[in-house]
Amino acid sequence: MKAYFADEQKRHDPTFFLSSGAPQPNPEQPERAERLLSGARAAGLEILRPGNHGLGPISAIHSPEYIDFLQRIYERWQRIDGASAEVIPNIHPIARTGSYPASAVGQAGYHMADTSCPISRDTWDSACWSAWTAVSSADAVLSGDAWSYALCRPPGHHAFRDVAGGFCYFNNSAIAAQRLRKSADRVAIVDVDLHHGNGTQGVFYERNDVLTVSIHADPVRFYPFFWGHADERGEGLGLGYNLNLPLPRKSDDDAFLEALSMALRRVEAFAPDAIVVALGLDAFEGDPFGGLSVSTPGFVRIAEAIASLRRPTVIVQEGGYLCDALGGNLTAFLNGFGTVQG
Repeated sequence: MKAYFADEQKRHDPTFFLSSGAPQPNPEQPERAERLLSGARAAGLEILRPGNHGLGPISAIHSPEYIDFLQRIYERWQRIDGASAEVIPNIHPIARTGSYPASAVGQAGYHMADTSCPISRDTWDSACWSAWTAVSSADAVLSGDAWSYALCRPPGHHAFRDVAGGFCYFNNSAIAAQRLRKSADRVAIVDVDLHHGNGTQGVFYERNDVLTVSIHADPVRFYPFFWGHADERGEGLGLGYNLNLPLPRKSDDDAFLEALSMALRRVEAFAPDAIVVALGLDAFEGDPFGGLSVSTPGFVRIAEAIASLRRPTVIVQEGGYLCDALGGNLTAFLNGFGTVQG
């Protein structure tokens, strides 16, 4: 089967990261892409370069105000006397219903949820190619492939329509789902990342054509803290089209698979024409974030369960950070999925 990736995605190389008030090396490193590429090749996938799809598929999810901000903010930031090397917000609005600031500093606070998504010279280009990777993968499925893999880096599921956050700039999973809507009346997004897909939830929270389901570490004491709780079910037309299944810290394979069984029952009730899997490998027991305890064989079981739905599927890479098993975990998932889906 096909996998998509562009070398431009490795140019984004963030340095700033703040965890519990302490500066740390940023864990979203270009080396992630190299290890994931090795994992995809080991699973026998053909690595293809995505096309340049322009801003159309991105603007189908993100506001023009936000896109303009991401495209221009680094250049504007460099004109500030004494500014940091990367765009890092230092003020955030309590509510986002007031006026829109004119200054670069104000707009950074308005459009960046936290400090874990610094913007450097190459961020815009890498984020665009990451989004186009998701689009090309969706197009492969629209053209008849049973499934495809989008090696999206930087990741995307924490990005809202007009807010970056959690290493994410464009919401690749949402972009893929919207692209599939060209021929699919209903699309389900199944997010198995360690962290709740808060941006994806926000994008579709009032829609009934895209079902969003997320299994993740309980946010009561874990990022993203303010989203991902079980009582968040959608609003308006979207009421009942969002399902969150938070798990206690260090939950193992069996606990994850039990939650996944509940998730897939909801997906089957929705009867989607296509599925997007937001694949986070950071639920792994040896991932640096240490939130859950899924094993490498556990990823095989997760993949097999999702593939058993036998729907056209786009697998979009989300989290999964540097550890010896990162590439092997991807290989395990892809092999498990391919064994069932074909």
